Amino acid sequence: MAIRMLSPVTINRIAAGEVVERPASVVKELLENSLDAGATSVEISIENGGRNLIMITDNGAGMSKDDLDIAVERHATSKLPDDNLLNIHSFGFRGEALPSIGAIARMNITSRQKPDDCAWSIKLEGGTKHPVSPAALNTGTRVEIRDLFFATPARLKFLKSERTEQQHISDIVNRLAMAHPYVSLSLTSDGRSLIKLPAEHGDLFDARLARLSAIIGRDFAENALQINAERENVKITGYVGLPTFNRGTSAAQYLFVNNRPVKDRLLLGAVRGAYQDFLARDRHPVVALFIEVSSEEVDVNVHPAKAEVRFRESGLVRGLVVGSIKNTLASAGHRASTTVSESALSSFIPMSSPSNQSGYKHFPAGKNYSFRESPAAYRSAFAAASPITDIFLGGENKPYAKIHDIPQDEAASSYPLGSARCQLHETYIVAQTKDAIVVVDQHAAHERLVYEKMKEQIEKTGVKTQKLLIPEIVDLEEGDVERLCKRKAEFAKLGLVLEKFGVKAVIVHETPAILGATDAKGLVRDIADDLNELGEILSLTEALEHVCETMACHGSVRAGRRMNIEEMNALLREMEKTPHSGQCNHGRPTYIELKLADIEKLFGRR
Repeated sequence: MAIRMLSPVTINRIAAGEVVERPASVVKELLENSLDAGATSVEISIENGGRNLIMITDNGAGMSKDDLDIAVERHATSKLPDDNLLNIHSFGFRGEALPSIGAIARMNITSRQKPDDCAWSIKLEGGTKHPVSPAALNTGTRVEIRDLFFATPARLKFLKSERTEQQHISDIVNRLAMAHPYVSLSLTSDGRSLIKLPAEHGDLFDARLARLSAIIGRDFAENALQINAERENVKITGYVGLPTFNRGTSAAQYLFVNNRPVKDRLLLGAVRGAYQDFLARDRHPVVALFIEVSSEEVDVNVHPAKAEVRFRESGLVRGLVVGSIKNTLASAGHRASTTVSESALSSFIPMSSPSNQSGYKHFPAGKNYSFRESPAAYRSAFAAASPITDIFLGGENKPYAKIHDIPQDEAASSYPLGSARCQLHETYIVAQTKDAIVVVDQHAAHERLVYEKMKEQIEKTGVKTQKLLIPEIVDLEEGDVERLCKRKAEFAKLGLVLEKFGVKAVIVHETPAILGATDAKGLVRDIADDLNELGEILSLTEALEHVCETMACHGSVRAGRRMNIEEMNALLREMEKTPHSGQCNHGRPTYIELKLADIEKLFGRR
């Protein structure tokens, strides 16, 4: 078959296949044009998920008659001052979007520059260009796209439901809105308002946080930490959520390079690496990061939809992202997200008056009452429960902490986590601050403390070991033995000294001193299970960090262990000075703070 040149219409339709994947792609291209034109207000209207209509109106700079005529030609752009493809300071520059969209839909563009007496309009229909004609419009531009893909009906079959396409459009609008907090944006679908974001005011950090809160939710502002770091002309700003403020997917990770929303694997991997010490592998942090880098140091043209970028110094960018997030999380100290407390408070169910209920538990000293006590017993129990009355904690009438033995220390109550008052179910420490009640999961909290100490020792001197008087022989599967012995040098740095003992066993000579008297067999078997499940997936560093977490779990105060008041308070003070102690190694909260004001509301006192 002879070689022939394709027609301009066919060329534009092929280009549309790269640029216009779905209605959201059209919204993205046109909204970026509005923002590049300096618009401070943009209104978007869609019908039938964008299939029938996409209309975007802005108050930007607008176009003259001549500009409008050439704007719909291929490779025409106002966004490159010269032919230097690295000198890019706008969203787009290819000049393919408008002609590509016009090749597969019915497009009408109306625009007016401020000094012009009137507006001008041009139509493209299935790639056919009509002459420019006078029109009526205030300063700015309005683009109407009707019957998307009518010229390429096969593409319509690949679109999802109206609701799904609408969600994709909303996501695009929200992401661009995050990067431009001073621009008001609205999105209407079939006459129904979906997004209405007024322009924010104040400095950039405050405006961004207000815009992020409007999109992600008020909880984000309460649980976000500000980032502001710079290294070698690469700057990163924005907000990262506390580890306990997490989601089940990575959808709430918003990344921007020079204000361009991206879904870049390098950056997503950097975020995951920064949080890997604090979250389980199936949980994901909430972040909004804005990276600023010289246009010569980043290639934004490696992906047709410009969703990915390529950095000249990728290692520098990744290191800055990981380092700045870790430093910011460390600065939060023992802080945990407010959503944990809100979730706990929402679980309380108000009951009716005790005089009308027989289902109340009563607590006189030294007796375990059932839920079927009389109102008289109820009143006598509370009459006896005074600060000088023995109230035994735990079952079987075994006193190990008494309320009157606990000093009412005002100074202790002024600590962030307060003064310990009791231990419940031999698992939870209840502490009192000046204006709240704090409930601590003793195992989760101590697990984090042990883990952080192990990391500190590894960085400074290596983990101190303790020799076993009688080495432990651990029977394992042959594959487990091979995996363990393959990394025994790394384990030795973590304080675990072992070696092969036959084909199906290892012998343990030393364990980390920080773990105290630990179950060496259980520890080694748990580590073997971890390596069996994750060893081939994780990098060496990640695998060893996971091993550290397993060791910390074995060395922590277990649930079910009774603690005296001195031990409880010592744990609280250690938490207050240890970074990241607000969550355990799996991202779960280590404590819950219940404000007295909220508790009073539950009882109708406010």
